[in-house]
Amino acid sequence: MEFIRDHLLTLILFTPLVGAVLVTLLPKEEEKLIKWVAFLISLIPLALSIVAWSQFRPAAAGFQFEEQVQWFPQIGSSYHLGVDGISLTMVLLTTFLTPLALLISFSIDKEVRTYFALFLLLEMGMLGVFVSLDLILFFLFWEFGLVPMYFLINIWGSANRQYASFKFFIYTMAGSLGLLLAIQVIGVVAGTAVPGQVAVFDIPQLISFWPAFRGSLFGLPIGVVKTIGFWAFAIAFSIKVPVWPFHTWLPDAHTEAPTAGSMLLAGVLLKLGAYGFLRLVLPLFPAQAAQFSGVFAALGLAAAVIGGLAALGQDDFKRLVAYSSVGHMGFVVLGIAVAARSLGGGVDPQDAVLATNGAVLQMFNHGITAAAMFALVGMVYERAHTRDLGAFGGLGVVVPAYGGVLLFCTMASLGLPGLNGFVSEFMVFRGAWPVFTLVTALATLGLILTAAYLLWTIQKVLLGPLNPRWQGMREINFREVVVMVPLMALMFLIGVWPSWLINLFNATVMRLLG
Repeated sequence: MEFIRDHLLTLILFTPLVGAVLVTLLPKEEEKLIKWVAFLISLIPLALSIVAWSQFRPAAAGFQFEEQVQWFPQIGSSYHLGVDGISLTMVLLTTFLTPLALLISFSIDKEVRTYFALFLLLEMGMLGVFVSLDLILFFLFWEFGLVPMYFLINIWGSANRQYASFKFFIYTMAGSLGLLLAIQVIGVVAGTAVPGQVAVFDIPQLISFWPAFRGSLFGLPIGVVKTIGFWAFAIAFSIKVPVWPFHTWLPDAHTEAPTAGSMLLAGVLLKLGAYGFLRLVLPLFPAQAAQFSGVFAALGLAAAVIGGLAALGQDDFKRLVAYSSVGHMGFVVLGIAVAARSLGGGVDPQDAVLATNGAVLQMFNHGITAAAMFALVGMVYERAHTRDLGAFGGLGVVVPAYGGVLLFCTMASLGLPGLNGFVSEFMVFRGAWPVFTLVTALATLGLILTAAYLLWTIQKVLLGPLNPRWQGMREINFREVVVMVPLMALMFLIGVWPSWLINLFNATVMRLLG
């Protein structure tokens, strides 16, 4: 037990890697065994994450469950792990969604061993971003997650999968080049202020002195260096969120990915960008974040409205849900913009905390609602072999259980009071209103558009005259029910009692905003 306690984050992080190796060693023809082994192994990080949650002290300052070992002293990098309330929330989201994604993948019959091994590697890559407290380590996991997702889309995706996987990889890599350069510059410049060190990549150490650091680089004032670094970080994270106009890779990747890939792509991978803003951009570049906060508020507005309009114009069920992610993440960006503006002063601390808490909660809420919606699209596609909304109609009569689940999840996604989406969106809008009044007022158009396209989807899929083609469609099965019930339970629980989750990261948010 002492070993587990002392290395809890390492066990959470690398158990999926051990699982991936074990899966690849299993006989290729034992497909059922491969699926169950991968699924059962994915439950271990979830159980360990719950242990971390139970032992986490939200009021304690700094990072908890820290592990630090000298790793690459020649460049000043170490193996440094730790979590605070925000990162632990994202760890819980990742370890919760991965087993559900693997369970929904039990229908996969192509290269099963490789598929499930890649999924476990993807989980490790995502978890590494959330628990890393070293910039080099952060970047390695940030990049590592691209590889398994690329192959998941490229091999098991739909007809246009090669184009979508290539676009996904190139977009993210393009942003990562600037991110890597900025990390190197920050580390080397910061190292000049620490005697005996070549560079400083330790995130807590950088947060403590980088914002107030004074000096120059290649004759450039430090303010210019910091501004360039800020935009390098911000663009990389904006691509991942994705913030308009960097969003065009998302609909293609979502549409072409296998169902479980879309679940994790929307549920977790998009959160890496928003997490990067909270973990790195705001603490390291507070002055620049405050200066350009209006830009990100406007981009959040654009994402909310343009994402909603784009979703409203879709005939492809999966593409509609993909564009909805752009809109919902726009509200996260708006909440982060409020946090950024507060770092420059002149913002009521209560408004800033409310909006930022709403953004973090929206990250979690969108994770579970988007995963549920993509799972539901996958279920109907397996039965109908089409995602054309015009081809459906009247399915509520043929598959009433599926219809009820779809109706529940769409209500959560559009923000019905009593379900999770309402709470986080209300918090963001309430906190943003005094800070970006016009932007917040216009962003309500995103809410109206969300209601419009989701209600239109319900009408197209479940209501109206029954298309005779679907007369004998199979109802949702037990395995699919097991996937959906935990997601729906969380939607309801957060909707009626959000404080159990907000209390996990509220103190961290308050410390972040100073």
